[in-house]
Amino acid sequence: MKIQPIAHKTLSETVAGKLAASLLDGSLLPGMQLPAERDLMAQLGVSRATLREALKALEESGLITSRPNVGWFANAIDERNVAKARELMHAADGKPTVPAANEPPTGPLRIPVAPEKPLHIPNLHTDRLGTFEFISWWEREKVQNARVLVVGAGALGNDVIKNLALMGVGHIYIVDFDTIEAANLSRSVLFRESDNNRSKAEVAAARAKALNPQIHVQYLNGDVTTQLGLGVFRRMDVVIGCLDNREARLAVNRFCYWMNKPWVDGAIQELLGLARVFVPGQGACYECTLTEQALRDLSLRYSCPLLARQNILLGKVPTTPTIASIIGGIQSQEALKLINGMPVEPGKVIHYNGMVNEMHTTAYVAREDCESHWTYGQVTELPARAEHTTLEDMLRIARADLGPEAIIELDQELITSLKCSTCHTIEQVLKPLSAVSFEAGHCPTCGNLRETELTHVITGEENYLHRTLSSVGVPPLHILRAHNGQEYRFYELTGDLPEALHFHHFEQTGAPAPARGRVRIQSDEHVKDLPKSPAQGRVKLHE
Repeated sequence: MKIQPIAHKTLSETVAGKLAASLLDGSLLPGMQLPAERDLMAQLGVSRATLREALKALEESGLITSRPNVGWFANAIDERNVAKARELMHAADGKPTVPAANEPPTGPLRIPVAPEKPLHIPNLHTDRLGTFEFISWWEREKVQNARVLVVGAGALGNDVIKNLALMGVGHIYIVDFDTIEAANLSRSVLFRESDNNRSKAEVAAARAKALNPQIHVQYLNGDVTTQLGLGVFRRMDVVIGCLDNREARLAVNRFCYWMNKPWVDGAIQELLGLARVFVPGQGACYECTLTEQALRDLSLRYSCPLLARQNILLGKVPTTPTIASIIGGIQSQEALKLINGMPVEPGKVIHYNGMVNEMHTTAYVAREDCESHWTYGQVTELPARAEHTTLEDMLRIARADLGPEAIIELDQELITSLKCSTCHTIEQVLKPLSAVSFEAGHCPTCGNLRETELTHVITGEENYLHRTLSSVGVPPLHILRAHNGQEYRFYELTGDLPEALHFHHFEQTGAPAPARGRVRIQSDEHVKDLPKSPAQGRVKLHE
């Protein structure tokens, strides 16, 4: 009979083993300060000499670090010290110090701290984002400098905005054209009964600022499809869509693709939901996911575009606050990953079925002929504003770059006139499609629906070239396209920047910064002084 010797463990080895176990099971997180020595002596029932001997053994094993006149701090458990921690723990329990070959590793699996991330011990009493410092991939500066555009402030938008504010995303821009009603209160965490008839975007922005006064917010009570300039998209890090109609999703998808910006879409209905990330040039985009019938339904260029647009915007989908929290949480998490440069799965959709608690991911197939797959070239920043710059001004600038054949393309249809086939009357309108209601399309004399004459190009032959860009539906800080049949140029109304993108709403310092350098372009000589677009970055037209 082979008799094993009885192991005699010192008291300090037992104490070191118990502390090592606390590191392995997560009771002591990386960077956390250990209790004071007198508290540890009382908890463990040992003398100061025994405790210090145990702490010294842990320090030599790389498990804790001493800070003179401060205390002891737990180190991260990684491949460099995990074996020693297990050895100390097993030795204290009288177990083998080396696990068998088929024995699974004990203790939770941990993501090692990135080597380039400096160790920072936050003050959890004063730093509201302090616990995030314990996340190995978390980069505070990136998150606090990030700019995120949230389109839609309904049930989904409320949860996304709440999450972004709590995570400390530094700049949040909220867009919604709707107002709050009683039915919103059952699924919108940021709204109150006293908010009835107030702007969703404004109230959501104010409540986000109240949740975290350290962030900066801005809101727009308007339609993202027509009232938000592309220059805003151009300056965002991530766009999050919390929308309930295809028209708005398609517009956001195209704007993001044109500006080469990622966006996160979400959709909910009752207990069902989905979330997906779209990154230009990486897999399918939103338009790739639409059927031919869906694309036809979305087209506004048929016999009655006014009615088509109105019907599209009427849809309302029943939902619950629980599914909004689930999908809104996934969207916020994907946005956080994009901000921190972590891998995502663009062109795929996460389906969640709350009826049976199932979740699965499916990949979309990218369409080679997708109309959204076009990214703008180099953008020329002009000291011009939509409110003061005329169509003639923009045409002059474009022709200085592209020649006399250049034309301007508008992003939305412009109604030039309404013609009544019964009364044979013609009303000159010159308003963007979004600004003319279905009711206004009827003849005031006979009541019949009138024919709509539309255009989306400015050729120089128009008798309304004196009209300003804003009067024909061009939003502030927008980017206009011009081409001569062979190449495109892109011009941003950068003079609108101070007022169009400021993130100063609800700041104690006061109102948004005033616009500077208001410029009205009046002559060819003035045009010569404007910046010219270099040859690089030009987008060629297909033959």
